[in-house]
Amino acid sequence: MASGGSSRRIRRRVGVGLGLFGLVLTLALGAGYLWLKTSLPRLDGTLRVAGLEAPVEVLRDENGIPYIRAKSTHDAYFALGFVHAQDRLWQMEANRRLGSGRLSEVLGQRTVGLDRFMRTLGLYRLAQASFEVLSQQAREAITAYSDGVNAYLEAHEGALAPEFYLLRFRPEPWRPADSLIWGKLMAMRLAGNWRDELLRARLSGRLTAQQIEDLWPPYPDDGPITLGSLSRDSMALGPMRKLALDGAALDDLASRLAPPSAPRSASNSWVLSAEHTGTGGPILANDPHLGFRAPNMWYLARITAPGLEIAGATVPGVPFHIVGHNGHIAWGLTTTMSDTEDLFAERLDTNDPGRYLTPDGWAPFALREEVIRVRGSDPVTFTVRETRHGPVLSDAVGGAAGTVANGDVLALAAAALRRDDRTAEAFFRLNLARDWSDFVAAMEHFHAPQQNVVYADIRGNIGFYAAGRVPIRKRGQGLVPAPGWSGDYDWAGFIPLRDLPHRLNPPSGRIVNANQKIAGDDYPYFLARNWAAPYRARRIHELLDRTGPHTPATTARIQGDVVSLAARELLPLMLSVAGANEPARAALRLLEKWDGTMDRRRPEPLIFSAWLRELNRLVYADELGAYLNQFWGLRPLFIKSVLTRNRQWCDDILSAKIESCEERIRAALARALDDLSAAYGPDPNTWRWGDAHVASFRHRIFGRVPFIGGLADILVATDGDDFTINRGTTHIRDTRAPFAQIHGPGLRAIYDLENLDRSLFMQATGQSGNPLSDHYRDLIRRWRDLEYVRIAKAPARAKAAGGNRARHRLTLAPK
Repeated sequence: MASGGSSRRIRRRVGVGLGLFGLVLTLALGAGYLWLKTSLPRLDGTLRVAGLEAPVEVLRDENGIPYIRAKSTHDAYFALGFVHAQDRLWQMEANRRLGSGRLSEVLGQRTVGLDRFMRTLGLYRLAQASFEVLSQQAREAITAYSDGVNAYLEAHEGALAPEFYLLRFRPEPWRPADSLIWGKLMAMRLAGNWRDELLRARLSGRLTAQQIEDLWPPYPDDGPITLGSLSRDSMALGPMRKLALDGAALDDLASRLAPPSAPRSASNSWVLSAEHTGTGGPILANDPHLGFRAPNMWYLARITAPGLEIAGATVPGVPFHIVGHNGHIAWGLTTTMSDTEDLFAERLDTNDPGRYLTPDGWAPFALREEVIRVRGSDPVTFTVRETRHGPVLSDAVGGAAGTVANGDVLALAAAALRRDDRTAEAFFRLNLARDWSDFVAAMEHFHAPQQNVVYADIRGNIGFYAAGRVPIRKRGQGLVPAPGWSGDYDWAGFIPLRDLPHRLNPPSGRIVNANQKIAGDDYPYFLARNWAAPYRARRIHELLDRTGPHTPATTARIQGDVVSLAARELLPLMLSVAGANEPARAALRLLEKWDGTMDRRRPEPLIFSAWLRELNRLVYADELGAYLNQFWGLRPLFIKSVLTRNRQWCDDILSAKIESCEERIRAALARALDDLSAAYGPDPNTWRWGDAHVASFRHRIFGRVPFIGGLADILVATDGDDFTINRGTTHIRDTRAPFAQIHGPGLRAIYDLENLDRSLFMQATGQSGNPLSDHYRDLIRRWRDLEYVRIAKAPARAKAAGGNRARHRLTLAPK
């Protein structure tokens, strides 16, 4: 009995102890949560901050979009910096650390390679240099913005964004150069063709020149061209340069360099003159396509100040609107796809490795020492060498890695890696432009990356300018690394602004660009060999021809179109085979009735995409060998060429038998169906594209935390594919989620130049970057479902016109 009583007392004590522990834990977690909630911005009342000239009113509507009303442009930029910091401070911090090569200070050893790459490029040094070459007015605007960010850091009394507590550090004061680093990152991300040069050079040891040319088919003769057709002669690949390169060394270098984070081709834009619209004025549509992450890159805002009235999309950390309208003009951006980077093999002096060969003899490298502080580890110190062409990439990987032949190294020449870059000046002036003349004057300063800038104004004009620095090469087209010591392949300068492709008020009253070829037959300069496939551009033209007159509503329907012309083009070639078994016959019956609409609720898009994925792999995996993953994609232009004229690619060179394309198509279908059956069950009728095609906005910090990792990710099933107007790009090399959408239109905008208050906007996730905010993910389904918001002059006015009512009013007052 005593023993039993003792056991009961022990159990009661344990129970009480566990209860108390649970209570303490609950209280601690609750207190921690309440403390982290103080990281959310103050939205109402009055805050006194140092640095303002006069009070500024910040209204926020029901979507968290701020409307800044200031009495001077200084205060307007100051307030935007303050507001960006309120909502997206961690995003701003992550971007500046990425560009400056300082991630390892807070993330440790795992980001040293990335930091080393950024330090080798020297992006932050270039941002500092760029600030010094800007006009006084632009520098003052950037400085005012920086002061606004720092005013938030000083005035905020609660917790910072949760990421800062997870990583246990506080942000440093914001500096003007921090606002320029995003532009440097985008310039390198949207160019990036040096990676194709490196891949071509690596493949040259395995494939013939003709095979390499096959892998990158030229732009189709019947593809739409923005400003006319382009000479076929200028598009020929020509013979590979006779430059002996060590394939193993190239492989080593490529494996160590930072991989591309997302596809390079990006965005749709079109503009119609008033004769094609039902509004009485032009309509301009733009949806930039970039890699997905949480939070989304874009942040919607409106600013009203004397001489500055602007609405559209900003990027936290940057004081100027990237796309938008200012009451007089509207503009949109797409990537030109121009070749603005070259790799040069630099010959080292065997007697003095501190020198390299130039046309004028041996010259010393320009040297700089970089020190990367690493959390939890010793600092990493290394020396970066620069040649007359640019930084030596092998210094990004360390040691002897990166020598490509006889001790030679590769240097990167890039239009974006110049100290006199004034692209920030271009955006500053573009935000203030009143007409085409002002617009062209702003384009004079647009250096990198080259962008197609589509234009419309309230006077009824429409236009286009492919602005940016494009090199004029003395010889060749920069398709593979060139010998740097001869000078034969050097750049002779850049295409003058007046000679870059542009047009004002074309007779057609229409300008369309979806990254396709832009220049006409008589264009005297080389821009690029590889353009985006023409499917999106062709579909935009089809829909514009089919309906009209156009309105913002009809334009929105075009932005949301998910018909894949790539599927329509390839399916007749792929459906030539008979099904080998009942699952294959069932899948083929579905596809025979399908019209190419990439509907997330249907099985056909999943079957087709999986089939095309496997067909690509089976067609060239044997030829590419270890290089497969560097090239593997859906590549419809190449597959079309194989199934119609280059059928020799269907043969498996590793077998004695000669395989036909029909055998490859049949085998690809069987493999695809096996994979899909294993993942989604045996009945193809129950499969859904949306089960696999999920827009994935992953949080890069919380995604690594056990138990809570997925809570900050934003996921939604989506329509489309890489070739639809409503683009849904996948990464088919990802064996875990080959059809997850990782890239696409994170922003959509439609500008009605007859009444700019009727313009429509939507960004993908939410205005806040704080996972604890109601505005962190509140826009995701509206974005997916092609809904829009308006950002009219005043939220109260906007409500009557279908817009949003002001929910919060914060006054920033001088301290």
